[in-house]
Amino acid sequence: MNAATEKHQIAWVVDLNKCIGCQTCSVACKVLWTRDDSEKAQWWCSVNTQPGEGTPRGWENMGGGYDADGKLSPGKTPTPEDFGGGFDFNHEEVFYGGSAGKKHLEPQAPREGRWAMNWDEDQGAGEWPNSYYFYMPRLCNHCTKPACVEACPSKAMYKRDDGLVLRDEDVCKGSKDCMAACPYKKIYFNEEKNVAQHCIGCFPRIEAGVAPACVRQCPGRAVFIGWLDEAGSPVNRLVHEHKIALPLHPEYGTRPNVYYIPPLSPHPLNEDMSINTDKSRIPPEYLEGLFGPDVHVALKTLQSEMDKRREGKESDLMKTLIAYKWEELLGPFTADPALINAAD
Repeated sequence: MNAATEKHQIAWVVDLNKCIGCQTCSVACKVLWTRDDSEKAQWWCSVNTQPGEGTPRGWENMGGGYDADGKLSPGKTPTPEDFGGGFDFNHEEVFYGGSAGKKHLEPQAPREGRWAMNWDEDQGAGEWPNSYYFYMPRLCNHCTKPACVEACPSKAMYKRDDGLVLRDEDVCKGSKDCMAACPYKKIYFNEEKNVAQHCIGCFPRIEAGVAPACVRQCPGRAVFIGWLDEAGSPVNRLVHEHKIALPLHPEYGTRPNVYYIPPLSPHPLNEDMSINTDKSRIPPEYLEGLFGPDVHVALKTLQSEMDKRREGKESDLMKTLIAYKWEELLGPFTADPALINAAD
């Protein structure tokens, strides 16, 4: 039986301590899946700077998911302005207008209130000398309890036996109810086709034994993929054994299957520029707001395992996270995409 047809749950683990914000995963996804003119503003995978407004702008305050009683609680449907992007640039002026270096490339419209998926890149929070930020890739979480599937009135959305949440665009009626229901706001709307669209987990690649583009193209070896229920796999051990990979906003109630290893940070500086070893520059309460109260134990585990390595001791956790062989990141999806015949 093909691995993709077994009843499993595919899951991603993103090590935020290794993500360098290069946007390679975003671009790899973009050039593969959203190349049409009607999809210019769609970034199924995006890397945002945290803290930040993200994409769509202010998504964490838009609601969605399930309430404390487990009932569907739709929120705001993001607007095209919330997502932003898809701008035209002043190529003619810069390259052919005789500007002699006096003009630079910039989005042309809208000029006021414009936004894009990485508009607040590298801004972060805090004040010098204790400013801080980190990068966080975001994609469809392929939730175990997907609010988008429950909200879809046409039943176009469904969850496969491999755990991916997909959509039949021939059935989709463009109600946008899925966009309101998704608390992560990673569903886009194609006005030209009148259908909603989102990350499909690179399912054609998965079915051919090839890892998704966001995983395979990551130069920092920051993203793992595999079966969440496969004992001994890196994904399983990081989530269930070591318990350092955590879901984003678990309070939304959808049980997301993209997990994050929270970022460590340097100690802040006191006014006299001495190091305050009692604190971390990234406020723990901010990380708890993202990943829940388990983040504190996860950070302590990470720090203690790093200390073990500095003392010359072995650490299975650090060995897994370093991923000396890049194939370790791919789980069972190790096939070379260059050898796959797309016509098969």
